[in-house]
Amino acid sequence: MLVTGGTGSFGRALVQKLLKTDISRLAILSRDELKQHDMRNSLPMDERLRFFIGDIRDEQRLITAFHGVDLLVHAAALKQVDTGEYNPMEFVKTNVLGSQNVIEAAIKSGVSRVVALSTDKASSPINLYGSTKLTADKLFTAANNYSKKYGTLFSVVRYGNVMGSRGSVVPLFQELAQKGQDIPITDKRMTRFWITIDQAVDFVTDTFDLMTGGELYVPKIPSMKIVDLARVLAPRSNIIEIGIRPGEKLHEEMISSDDSRRTLDIGDRFVVMPLFADWGYKAPIGKVVEDGFTYRSDTNTDWLSEEKLRCMLGS
Repeated sequence: MLVTGGTGSFGRALVQKLLKTDISRLAILSRDELKQHDMRNSLPMDERLRFFIGDIRDEQRLITAFHGVDLLVHAAALKQVDTGEYNPMEFVKTNVLGSQNVIEAAIKSGVSRVVALSTDKASSPINLYGSTKLTADKLFTAANNYSKKYGTLFSVVRYGNVMGSRGSVVPLFQELAQKGQDIPITDKRMTRFWITIDQAVDFVTDTFDLMTGGELYVPKIPSMKIVDLARVLAPRSNIIEIGIRPGEKLHEEMISSDDSRRTLDIGDRFVVMPLFADWGYKAPIGKVVEDGFTYRSDTNTDWLSEEKLRCMLGS
């Protein structure tokens, strides 16, 4: 297996899990040599582990790195919403053109299965980052139209905020609480989906067994109120409302109403089926959701109370 952008929070957790299995080789590809150095030093010596310096904007480098790879997780992306608004073309080059490079290199290198990581911001996007990720999702699902005859399958997974990741507000709230400072919340009505890093890793690895190519998988996970999270992490701090930032949503969405007509409920997850499937796609067994169904953090039926959050966070 190879993981693009593998020095991030997800990649680190995935590597730690897979090194406990009988996987024969596990490769990390990323741009930052310092992060690779730190990650290598944090792991036990293991001859199965390989590190590649490279950028997904460079297709030839990807072809070299993907040689002999059976399974590929595509996690590399530019992700900061405000940075994307100021540097839109750089996000297009990495998140869109870079994703197409991953597709082309995977086919040329004979990779068997590819799972690409999406984001809730790709559903009904209102910012540049979300728009580029939606485009990438479309590229990966549509790639099956010409890749299946070469033996490469592509699917996408989409989930919400990951507890403890670098983009999580948890470390920020904890740091401010320790300093006795106010906790800033953009809007006290705000809700978010919540998933642990271990759950995210398991969801992705399970997808390799389930996928037939072209699907977008969405896990059934709980929602939380940001104000509840702040109260749990900083019970003695004052919570202040600072206003929603540009490109930020009040509530998260992972499946839009327009996608409901091709969405199945298969138990622990939803499957959004491809729009076009000329490769002979066969839908999994599942229950068709109601027309107009949306999967949003504010209308979710599963919620994390302050008590549950406290248990999960060890607070």
